Amino acid sequence: MLAISCAISYWLITRILADAYSVSTDDDLLGGMWAVVATIFVYRYSHAESVRAALSRMAATAVSFALCLVYLLIFPFHIWGMAALIGIGVIVVTTMGRPDDTITTGITIAVVMVVAALSPQHAWRQPILRLVDTAVGVAVGVATAWLDTHAMPRNKVTG
Repeated sequence: MLAISCAISYWLITRILADAYSVSTDDDLLGGMWAVVATIFVYRYSHAESVRAALSRMAATAVSFALCLVYLLIFPFHIWGMAALIGIGVIVVTTMGRPDDTITTGITIAVVMVVAALSPQHAWRQPILRLVDTAVGVAVGVATAWLDTHAMPRNKVTG
């Protein structure tokens, strides 16, 4: 199910959403990869575990999105800007009572900022696009975990 859900996430971003809005082929492929990462991150052995992972992933992504968007609307990529955003992100998620989300927040900020450096024209779009990619990947991961938990027949081993 994980492999299928990853293929679905990738396809949704690179084919369906890319048809609606595409910055570039490279960016579409990055978006597909980012959706797959989100799917892998949230797909767990139970639906409840997947929902908890989804909340964690989306909380970290929301903080990263807000920080990167504000920064990139004002400034271009700079290594010290990225470092400052990672530090601020850690403080924000820790203050929110989600210290376990610091790693995901930092990784997301790093990805968004480096991609913004690679595509400096309209870099402010990157946080928005990565938020969409993550949301699609999270939704697919949670949905397929639910299907796997609730809709798929299970073989019971008795001893």
